[in-house]
Formats: sequence, C-alpha cells, structure tokens
Amino acid sequence: MNEIIGPIYYIFASDADISWKKHAECDAFFCFTNLMSEIRDNFIKTLDDSAMGIGNMMKQLMTRLESEDIALWQRFEKQDLKPQFYSFRWLTLMLSQEFPMPDVIRVWDSLFSGKKRFNLLIDICLAMIVLLRDDLLVSDFSANVKLLQVRTCQLKNVFSETRNA
Repeated sequence: MNEIIGPIYYIFASDADISWKKHAECDAFFCFTNLMSEIRDNFIKTLDDSAMGIGNMMKQLMTRLESEDIALWQRFEKQDLKPQFYSFRWLTLMLSQEFPMPDVIRVWDSLFSGKKRFNLLIDICLAMIVLLRDDLLVSDFSANVKLLQVRTCQLKNVFSETRNA
C-alpha cells in the first residue's frame, strides 16, 4: 500500500504553506483511506473475477485492446500473454510504479478529476501497450513479458516528451 500512499503523502509534504505541510501525515492518511474505500475490491481475492474486481479491469483492458488493435490482441492471444503478467500492477497501483513521481502526480491528477477515473486508467494502460506495439509484434513471449513488466525508456519518456513539446 506504500505505493499508493507515497504519492499522496508527497503532495501534502511538499506544500509550500508550512501550516498545511505540518498536517501532511493526517491529510495523506485521510485521502488514502478514502481512496482505498474506492479501490478495495482490487485487493480482495474473492472478488477478483467479479464485476468489481481486478480480473474485470484486466478483462476490460484486453477488450479495449481487441477493439483498438486486433493484430496486437491476436499476438497476445497467440503467445498466451495474459494481462495478469503485466497489467495487474499497473491497475492495482494506478501506475505509481511505472513512472517517475512528477508523472505519477500528473496521471493521478487526471484520474482523480473525473468520475470515470478507472476508464481513464484503462485508457492509459492501453496507450502504454500501443506505444510498445512495434516491438510487441515481433518479439517472443519472454521478451514481450519483460518489455511490458519493466519500466522501459519508451514508457518513461512519454510524459517528458509531451511536457517539452
């Protein structure tokens, strides 16, 4: 859970106003408990395959991939490249391990600004896969798993490039 509370605490602890900063721990805990109440189903094994669980979110991601890029989806199917191998962490930790902190904050700002935040999370995950499309289509299973699991330069630079544009 530290991957989830870390960015929240960082925001509060980095506040320029010292009177706000001194309450960072309490404020972070309050926000963390509210967020966990919203995403708790992702952490309950018995709900994994329910409409509310992490299994359903991974299924939504794969359904989106199939509708957006059938060739890439077929490649994943042929290689039996299951979303559990790479997207479980992406979805449960809301990408907090995939990008540097400034980019995580940028992603989370967008996620938390709308009611359909988990649709946006799936869209971002889909974009991460599509950015790796060319390599994924020509690589074997183990290379593809590694490519999707490791924080690659291609994924790290996505926000840096848009920030500098």
